[in-house]
Amino acid sequence: MTTKYVKILDISFITNTFEEMVNLFIKRIHNREKTFVVTANPEIVMHAKKHGEYRAALNDANYIVPDGYGIILASRILNTPIPERVTGYDLTIRLLELANQNKWKVYLLGGKEEVNSAAASNIEKQYPHLQLVGRHHGFFVLEEEMIPADIQKLQPDIVLVALGVPRQELWTSRHLNSFSHGIFMGVGGSIDVLAGTVKRAPKIWQTLRVEWLYRLVKQPSRWRRMLALPEFVLEVFKVKFTPKGE
Repeated sequence: MTTKYVKILDISFITNTFEEMVNLFIKRIHNREKTFVVTANPEIVMHAKKHGEYRAALNDANYIVPDGYGIILASRILNTPIPERVTGYDLTIRLLELANQNKWKVYLLGGKEEVNSAAASNIEKQYPHLQLVGRHHGFFVLEEEMIPADIQKLQPDIVLVALGVPRQELWTSRHLNSFSHGIFMGVGGSIDVLAGTVKRAPKIWQTLRVEWLYRLVKQPSRWRRMLALPEFVLEVFKVKFTPKGE
């Protein structure tokens, strides 16, 4: 399968469609290839622009997928259009469905203990044929070695890393060499949806491309994070109107 990439503010996004990404993951799991996946939105791009260590962590990723309509909009502004948005939540659900069909091993990392426990319970109920081989809450220091050792021992095919930005990408980057195979994907707040503590935006909000507004209404404390959006758009226009070579 051919993979193509588009750079947005020095971050290389894969431009494959959702179904192509899923097929790519299936192939890599069957081949027991280790895969680091980042589901990136404008907030992640701006954090990488400002923090060198985080930018280096993203450079370790095999694939950075365009999660967030802002990334799609930026690609169009820069005349390098990405065909479709590939959300982390949709990828998570598809991977769980495939794990259920293929009896793959899954490890759930992140969230509060009660959220992690509820998500694990719901996953086992909804996908009874996958193997949930382990789980751990997200309240630990990134340098802690017990969890990576446990994951390597359990040999999961999929590790859902729900530590939030930037911790989930930093953790994966720092410990990637400890693992022999598996999909390691940062899923952020998807664990809250899996646990049932947060609802995903209704379809109409998704269709109108304002999921971010729905989340802001439901979680007003997110407003500071939303400041990255206008800053991101401004940076994209700077790139568009800066003559090449400068």
